[in-house]
Amino acid sequence: MELRSVEALMDLLYACRGAATAPGGHGGGVDAHDHALRTAALLRRRHPADKELQVAGLVQGIGHLLGAGPRKGSADLVAEAVRDLLGERVSRLVRQHTAVPGHLLDEDALSLRQAAEEARTHALGAGVLEDWRTVLELVVARNSRLGEGGRHDVRDVWYERCRLRPDRHTHPAQTVRR
Repeated sequence: MELRSVEALMDLLYACRGAATAPGGHGGGVDAHDHALRTAALLRRRHPADKELQVAGLVQGIGHLLGAGPRKGSADLVAEAVRDLLGERVSRLVRQHTAVPGHLLDEDALSLRQAAEEARTHALGAGVLEDWRTVLELVVARNSRLGEGGRHDVRDVWYERCRLRPDRHTHPAQTVRR
């Protein structure tokens, strides 16, 4: 299953309400909806500027709703489902945070893993899912491909070109034509 819109993702996240996560770590199975909100809230507090990391925390537990079977792990299914919508980094973080112990994790995947574990037992008030809609829309907009939807302005093109041509350091608005 591939998620194609923020609405489809929100519907899936709402469907997590009442579904238990797989037992693991300390505290056993917990409500998947509450766990997602708590994980994202913990990441928001620790990494307020990293929206992609927060979103990875929000979506990392939806695998059981995607029909995770014995052939594929739930993290792999989630990573594949959100890649096109939320971007490669969110996909990688979701896939990595469940890697076997001893596997080398980058700092962000380790932060996600720690927040997910802490969210199993931490009873913080995490707000409501609707609070995350704008963050999801920002991440989707940032990760949408250039040229799709016609909603990109000159800054989007400049940032994409800088990524492709690191020798270009000035913003188009700062460039003066003579």
